[in-house]
Amino acid sequence: MAQYYVQRASAGLIITEATNVSPASAAFELTPGIITAGQIDGWRHITSQVHAAGGRIFMQLWHSGRVSSFALLGGETPLSPSGVNDDLDQLQVWAQLQNGHYTKIHATPSRAMSTEEVKLAIKAFKDGAVNAIAAGFDGVEVHAANGYLPHQFLSSTTNTRDDRYGGSVANRANFLRDVLTEIGSVLSLERVGVRISPYAHYNNVRDADPDGTYDYVGKMLGEFGVAYVHAADTNGWSGQPDLPRIIERMRRVFSGTLMVNGGISVDHAETLIREGHADLVAFARAYIANPDLVERIATGATLAEPKPTGWYGGGAAGYIDYPFQSTAGQSLQAGARQA
Repeated sequence: MAQYYVQRASAGLIITEATNVSPASAAFELTPGIITAGQIDGWRHITSQVHAAGGRIFMQLWHSGRVSSFALLGGETPLSPSGVNDDLDQLQVWAQLQNGHYTKIHATPSRAMSTEEVKLAIKAFKDGAVNAIAAGFDGVEVHAANGYLPHQFLSSTTNTRDDRYGGSVANRANFLRDVLTEIGSVLSLERVGVRISPYAHYNNVRDADPDGTYDYVGKMLGEFGVAYVHAADTNGWSGQPDLPRIIERMRRVFSGTLMVNGGISVDHAETLIREGHADLVAFARAYIANPDLVERIATGATLAEPKPTGWYGGGAAGYIDYPFQSTAGQSLQAGARQA
């Protein structure tokens, strides 16, 4: 992992893979956490090398909520706002088989969280932020997208609670509001981003009124003064892009820094920045296959394509073995190996 991130240290900002803040979170087996002292030490090893290579890195804080299986949670039942379980076949839960291959497995039914469990999940995000800073990160990003726990609270379909965390859009936003309030008590929100995906089909949140929900959420995030909103067009990967709709909505209600992501080509990214539709563009799949993505974009070089397997689990293949085009990049890779 250290070598992977150092290889990509020329990025303007690295945002890590989703990182569990709670033992009750795991949509994917073998994903990292930021809970134990050992995990903090492991991440500190990575951030120190990224910083030594001139990079900047935020940790993405993650709680998967209902998108999980008892098999990934030590036999425990997944937690969710309201125990909605009519669509388990639509949830993206992945694990590594004994033969070493990584594959989708079936989600198992979740149960509704008690009020105390909701508060514990909020505290887990706060503790995750504290631990991330202790591990040397420059900031954190709250993953409130892709159908994970904060997104589940925002949706009027997956959240049918009748307490302060359910009902009106203001109440459904209280989970994310409380997460940011708690993190803000220990870390300047100028170092905290929030990832959203207003229209995502991924993990089937099915919000009955996403426009109304994200008008409210966008204004709320502006009032908090977060570092940026990271708006993901998850549907863009399935041929149903919503990026123009997302940008129009966020630019109308959120005046801060807007980052966009989701199947965006280099040419499209340059147009978005040049025309002021976005302030930042995030690349993920392209960065898997191109450790020197910044340099390739700057020189107009051809981008390598990521292999369709090997993104999760496994070893070096499909992870740190993609070649650099320049000798400088190869030297950086060798330096990381020696470290």
